[in-house]
Amino acid sequence: MNSESPYTLIRGDCLKEIKLIDRKEITTIVADPPYGMNWDTNSKRYSGGSDRKKGEEHGRGRDDWGAIRGDDTPFDPAPWIGFPKVILWGANHYAEKLPTGTTLIWIKKADHLFGTFLSDAEIGYMKGGHGVYCFRKQFPPPTRMIEGGGRVLHPTQKPVSLMRWCIRRLKLPADSLVVDPYMGSGTTGVAAALEGHRFLGIEIEAKYMEIARKRIEFAYTQKAGELKFDEEEL
Repeated sequence: MNSESPYTLIRGDCLKEIKLIDRKEITTIVADPPYGMNWDTNSKRYSGGSDRKKGEEHGRGRDDWGAIRGDDTPFDPAPWIGFPKVILWGANHYAEKLPTGTTLIWIKKADHLFGTFLSDAEIGYMKGGHGVYCFRKQFPPPTRMIEGGGRVLHPTQKPVSLMRWCIRRLKLPADSLVVDPYMGSGTTGVAAALEGHRFLGIEIEAKYMEIARKRIEFAYTQKAGELKFDEEEL
């Protein structure tokens, strides 16, 4: 890892790359891995229907994300849950493989939308404890869904505020190293930067690697208390 920079980004298969890093350097894993659900990333199926032109006219949804790498096979949390501090999202998809721990709930819809398209919330696992804790954040906000997606750069992107909440729940010492082996568009790295921590991210897809690099590089130039804009715009 780069000892001079507060962040290190690696492109490659995380299961291979993690073996090349001194395990003693890693204490904290915060990730949103592929769940093994073979997710259909075509969001026009619920925003513009099957009519692509209609979807584009409404400014809603995308059908060009492509498949999520690794999502076509069951996810195994075993390589990650041995680390001291761990948060993994999508826990309901592989709950039988997880030890007892804390449950995190991201409520991602307004109440009046409960029971409509897709899930009302997502479930995360945090190593240790027994409680259930909730975070409410509608993402993307309705205006972005109408106007074309805003800063939604990955089909399973999480809000920056959600990942900051996750990191805070871990009660890490200042300048700790946060590792995301499934970095995607880099949201965990942005959150780590704004929370005053170092970051190590691994991503297998070149297109998301570049997006993540730009977002994280910019985030580390910011000071959380001095942000002049909505952090979700990073």
